[in-house]
This record gives sequence, C-alpha cells and structure tokens, in this order.
Amino acid sequence: MQKNLEFPDLLRLIDERSTAFRAVVAAAPGLDAQVPTCPGWTLFDLGKHLGGGDRFWAAIVGAGSADAPPAEAVAARAALEVPREREALLAWLDASTQLLLGALRAAGPESGCWTWWPASQSPQTAGGIARHRVQETAVHTYDAQLAGGASQPLPVEVALDGVEEFLFTVCATPSAWPHKPTAFDFHAAEGRSWRLTVDGDGARSTRIPAPTAATGEDSDAAGASVHGTASELVLYLYDRIQADSLHVDGDAGLLDLLRAWEPEEK
Repeated sequence: MQKNLEFPDLLRLIDERSTAFRAVVAAAPGLDAQVPTCPGWTLFDLGKHLGGGDRFWAAIVGAGSADAPPAEAVAARAALEVPREREALLAWLDASTQLLLGALRAAGPESGCWTWWPASQSPQTAGGIARHRVQETAVHTYDAQLAGGASQPLPVEVALDGVEEFLFTVCATPSAWPHKPTAFDFHAAEGRSWRLTVDGDGARSTRIPAPTAATGEDSDAAGASVHGTASELVLYLYDRIQADSLHVDGDAGLLDLLRAWEPEEK
C-alpha cells in the first residue's frame, strides 16, 4: 500500500533539496542569472524567496495553532534583508533552512499551525507544512538549475509524494466547479495514480489503482488522463512544463479549464 513519507523523511528531504539549491547558487556564474520559470526573477531573487519562506514558516510552526500568521513573521518577511555577496548568501540560506528544521523538530508532526490551506485535504500541522516545504524547495531547486542551464528531474521519492501533496493541498476546495462535473486522472510512470474529481461540491483527490497492461484504463471514468514520470507531473502541476510535454488521454481542453479555475475559497 502506498504510504506518505514519514516526518523524519520530510525533514531529510528539505535538507537535501536545500543543499542542492545552495550548490546551484555556489556554482552559478553570477547571482543575476535570469530564472526562466520565474519571469522577472534572478537567482538572487529566488534565493531570497526560498530562504525567506523557510524563516517565515519556521516562525509559524513556532507559534503553534493560530487563526493567522504571527504579525512579527509577516513584518519580518516584508522587511527581509538578504546579503548579496555569494558566500554570505549561502550562509544565510543554510541558516534559514536550519531555522525551519529546528522549528519542525521541536514542534513534532502533529503540532497545530496556521496554514493558507484550511479548506484543503492537507492537515494544518507542522507535518503538513514540512510536506509542502519539501515540494517548494524541490521545485525552486529545479528553477535554479534551469537558470544555470542544467536542470534535472525531481528525485523520484520527492516527486511521487509531490503529485499527491499538490492535489491535496493546492487543488482541494469546497468551492463549486463552474463547469460540467468531471475527473482528472494523473498516472505516474513509477506506478502510482490519483484522481481529482471536480463537481458542485468542489474538488477532492484520492489514490486510485495504477492502470496495467492487463486491466487497461477506463477511458470513460475521467475527462482527461495525464501520464508522465512523477517529476513531469509535479512540474506540470506547478506550471513549469506544459501539457504537451506529457501524454494526455481524453479531452485535453479540460486541463485548460482546470488551470484557469480560481475557486472563491481555498
């Protein structure tokens, strides 16, 4: 049975992806390199965003259960000052990650926290934050690699968890789908699959059996089915690659509707 990553694994992956991000920054010809997947941002801007996010979420985890993020954390993020010299930036990024990891370890996975996803299928806990930060860090590491001209697929362990994390956290909503009810299936080449159902009750995701050569796929069950590696699926969901980079069965136009949908309540 497919299992979620354990809390220690999430912390390890935050550390590993953060280390990979810093390696790109250390090797880049300059911090002013443009990031193609984040228009208008340089590699420095991306580092400021990622490190600032680590510090922001560390403060949120440390504050415990709340109806809003701590005012001090919001103010600190707005007034963030980041060193522009490379070695100092690398040290600041490392310290930012360690602040987040320290806060998560101290809180434990079940500790309640404010999050921006109260209506989703993901918990408002330190564990939920850790799971999401793995993906934020992994995708931004990919962004940084693109800026350096040598992108790599997301690690399989990260990406397999990332498809579900995105569907459960970003897509799930009680807001009514404004079109004909349908479903979207996402099939990872590594053997896992998920279904996103959208209708008048909103959007919700579940795991489904992966299609096999013996069973095939019920083409009537989903309006559109997306096939790719787990890394490709995550990068598509985060709008880093387009649908034409994947194999799509069914009505590909439904994917445009899904991407354009902006639920009133998240």
